[in-house]
Amino acid sequence: MTSQDPGSARGGHQPAGDPWLAFAYLVSGVGFYGFLGWLADQWLGTSFLVAVGIVLGAGLGIYLTWARLTRPASTKSDQQGQN
Repeated sequence: MTSQDPGSARGGHQPAGDPWLAFAYLVSGVGFYGFLGWLADQWLGTSFLVAVGIVLGAGLGIYLTWARLTRPASTKSDQQGQN
């Protein structure tokens, strides 16, 4: 019996990512857009834009994580062909 590469069951594609990077995208998205929402609340005298910023930041963080983890990993042969 031969051992197979864990990515071979999914067509040979393995996500090229770090779980801490995904966590950083989510936290920084929520923090940055939440802060922008808070600033907009202070400037406009409202109280709902901080929640909008947090939800928007979480959505963008999830999108960036998904985009990063579903992108095919570049190989050395791909990089050498571009030089």
